[in-house]
Amino acid sequence: MDDFKAKGKLQVDDIETMYVDHVKANFDLQAIQNSNMNLIYDAMYGAGQRVLPRILPNVNLMHCEHNPSFYGQAPEPIGKNLKELEAHIKQNPGIDCALATDGDADRIGMFNGKGEFIDSHHLILLLIHYLVKYKGLTGKVAIAFSVTPRVYKMCEHYGLEVFTTKIGFKEIASIMVKDDIVVGGEESGGIAVKGHIPERDGIWMGLIIWEFMAKSGKTLDDLIEEVYELVGPFKFERSDLHITEELKQQIITNCKNNHYKSFGEYQIRNVETIDGFKYFIDDERWVMIRPSGTEPVLRVYAEAPTIEEVRNILKTTEETICT
Repeated sequence: MDDFKAKGKLQVDDIETMYVDHVKANFDLQAIQNSNMNLIYDAMYGAGQRVLPRILPNVNLMHCEHNPSFYGQAPEPIGKNLKELEAHIKQNPGIDCALATDGDADRIGMFNGKGEFIDSHHLILLLIHYLVKYKGLTGKVAIAFSVTPRVYKMCEHYGLEVFTTKIGFKEIASIMVKDDIVVGGEESGGIAVKGHIPERDGIWMGLIIWEFMAKSGKTLDDLIEEVYELVGPFKFERSDLHITEELKQQIITNCKNNHYKSFGEYQIRNVETIDGFKYFIDDERWVMIRPSGTEPVLRVYAEAPTIEEVRNILKTTEETICT
């Protein structure tokens, strides 16, 4: 390698330091450091393990060491993959918030101080709320088809135009490079914002939320309550059904043929088919069926005002389509 350097054929750039410097130029890190918040970062053995400690040295760290197999845990930052982090928060009162990122640190997961997972729908709404109301940014919003339609309610409040795309962040990124997008996000934790690259960045999104908490002096739950005042309270969960390919294809055929009129006691009001099948029960409740584009599973998503009803919708939907 030294020989190639000497011949001018190899250029080595410290991209990590470039990123850290970019963060320092765009965030009030002092406000976060001085807030006395007790914060945790779980790198899930991924690429963020060196970066976040350089940005915020006082943050408590989990899984910030190298392991090419991620210790056998899928590094997707969703609740079921972060049980160790959840348990740590519940066993150690006084933690204010936890941030987790996946293997390449582009997707985000978060927990509040009670050890409850905060999904991407809530984070997208928080980012819109903070960047527009408190930071004074303008622009449009782009969301994937599986994101909560409550984004439309918030954007109506702030006078923002919304694009809904097919699932896959490339769909959102293709809009961000051409249009003035303040927030672009998908259900699986990939979010991008104006003023940064038109691509997902879990660390960047987490720092925005932590800055919001530090500047406002409010807990994450308090900030979510601000969002609820605009769009109403809601919960969300997703089930990944590991079923036979034959059954999966039969369910998709049934969806295409408009076979389902209800899921248990939940009558279908209307259906949208931008990417998958999103069945609206009413203005507060919906369930969506879509085969994964990356895994051999059928995904079922649901939203309702309470977690109990979300789980009941998922249960009755699965019973309906799998029998």
